[in-house]
Amino acid sequence: MKPKRSKTTRPVKRTNAKWWLAGIVIVVAGAVWYGFRGGGVGAAKDSPFMADRAFADRTQIVGYGARPAGSDALAGTRAYIVSELQKAGLKPQLDEFQGKTPRGARKMVNIRAVRPGARPAAIALVGHYDTKVFDFSFVGANDGGSSAAWLLEMARATSDLKLQSTLEFVFFDGEEAVVEWTEADSLYGSRHDVERRVEDGSLRQLKALILVDMIGDKNLNIKKEYDSTDWLKTIIWNTASSLGFSREFPSDSISVTDDHVPYLKAAIPAVDLIDFEYGPGASPGQYWHTAADTLDKTSGKSLKVVGDVIYFSLPEIDQRVNR
Repeated sequence: MKPKRSKTTRPVKRTNAKWWLAGIVIVVAGAVWYGFRGGGVGAAKDSPFMADRAFADRTQIVGYGARPAGSDALAGTRAYIVSELQKAGLKPQLDEFQGKTPRGARKMVNIRAVRPGARPAAIALVGHYDTKVFDFSFVGANDGGSSAAWLLEMARATSDLKLQSTLEFVFFDGEEAVVEWTEADSLYGSRHDVERRVEDGSLRQLKALILVDMIGDKNLNIKKEYDSTDWLKTIIWNTASSLGFSREFPSDSISVTDDHVPYLKAAIPAVDLIDFEYGPGASPGQYWHTAADTLDKTSGKSLKVVGDVIYFSLPEIDQRVNR
C-alpha cells in the first residue's frame, strides 16, 4: 500500500448529568451497552471470532519467514491457508497467474474460498498474504501476516452467520511491489482478480468488498480511507461506535492506495480497513517495511476488534446489497 494524503477531524461531544440519579443511570446504561475489556470500555456483543486462534495463525504464518511472491516460504504459507480453509468446511480454489514484474514474469497465486448464499449477490472479504522482498528478512507480522490470519479466522467465525449473499474470502498474492511501488508494480493479485471477474462475467455479482491490511498493530487506529465507498464506511464506523470501538475506529481520514483501488476503478463498492500508523512517528510509522515488523508489535485483540466490527456489520451490508 502507498499513502497519498490525509485529512483529520476531531469532533468532541460531552454532556453533563444534572442529578446524581441521572448520572448513575448513564453509567449503568453505558456499562451494559459497551461492556468492559482490558484497558477500557469494550463491546457488549461478542462475535465468534477468537483472538487467540487468529494470533496462532499469524504465528504459524510468520514462522515461514519472509514470504515474497514466488518464494518457497509463500508456497508453504499457501498450503497452510488452504488446509485451514478446508478444516473450516470450505473448498479453496487456487487462481494461478503470471505477474508481469520489472524483473520478469513471476508465478503468483490468489486463494479464493466461497460460502454460497441464497442469492447471487456476493460480498468479498479480502487481504494479501505476501510480504515485500528486501535485502533483510522481512517477516511482515502485521503487513501481510495480520490480513491472512484475520481472513482465516473470519472464515471460521462466519460459518453460522445467516446471510442472503454469497460470502467470499480472497487472499491476494503480489500486493507488494517487486522493486518500487508504481501502478504497474503493485497490486498484482487484486488487479488480476478484477480481470478474472470481468472475463468470466461475475464482476457485477460482487456487490461489496472489504479489504483488511495492517490491522494487527497493538495500538489499533483505523482511520476512514478517503476514497473508500461512503455507505460501507458509514455502516462499519457506526457499528464500531455501537460496540464501543470509537478509539480504534476514529472519524479521522487518510488516503491510501491499496488492493481496494482496482475494484473502485471497476465501480465495485469497496472499503479499505488499514492502520497506517505502525510504530512511533508520523504515518506510516517506524515499524512499516522494516525488520521491526515482528509478532511482539502485534495483538490478537486488535484482530478480534476488527473481526467483531465486520461480523456485526455484515448483516446490514447484506441487507443493503440485496434490497
